[in-house]
Amino acid sequence: MSFYGENEGRLRYVLPFEATPMGMRLLREAVRCALDLWGAGALVDDAALAVTELATNVITHVGEGTAAILVLEPKDDLLRIEVHDTSHSVPAPSAECPEPERGNGLRLVAAMSQEWGTLLTAMGKAVWCELSLEPVRHHMRVQRAAIILDEYRRVAGISSVTVPTFAVLEESVTDVITDLLHWLAAQGGDPDELLDRAQMHFEAEDEAA
Repeated sequence: MSFYGENEGRLRYVLPFEATPMGMRLLREAVRCALDLWGAGALVDDAALAVTELATNVITHVGEGTAAILVLEPKDDLLRIEVHDTSHSVPAPSAECPEPERGNGLRLVAAMSQEWGTLLTAMGKAVWCELSLEPVRHHMRVQRAAIILDEYRRVAGISSVTVPTFAVLEESVTDVITDLLHWLAAQGGDPDELLDRAQMHFEAEDEAA
């Protein structure tokens, strides 16, 4: 039985599961549902892959059918993923992967994560990793921009029956920016300064992504 929690504004998803190969699909589906609910669907593929590798590590090194717990928790700019099991043995990425069908295991988790590690608990251990939420923010910005562009074209009477080409949409983007600069200037703002600042923000966020 899974459950969601919210403590002091923090989201948390907890799912007890049995570590079996057959259960991997349901585990990935649970990750997708949780992240979609939180508006973090852009991170589903990476998070599902990390969870699969961590759960597979339990099957390989602790045993198939082991009782385990998945915890997902967004923290600041990161999504923390934990898989708890009943063993106190601390895992480490192997130099080689003798069974390719099992994937690259902890080496893959280490490569795709900002940080990862193992936390010993009273009942065993939790192997955890943290994924950047930057892709989620980028996706949300793109979605907001699409909504704004659609509304601008509607208000400006530029709607068309057919799907507009990229060149047509690009021209509409130029019109949106131009109108915003006219509005800013009418309020006494500096369009050049704003464009410089917007460019700096875009480059910084693009580099982070």
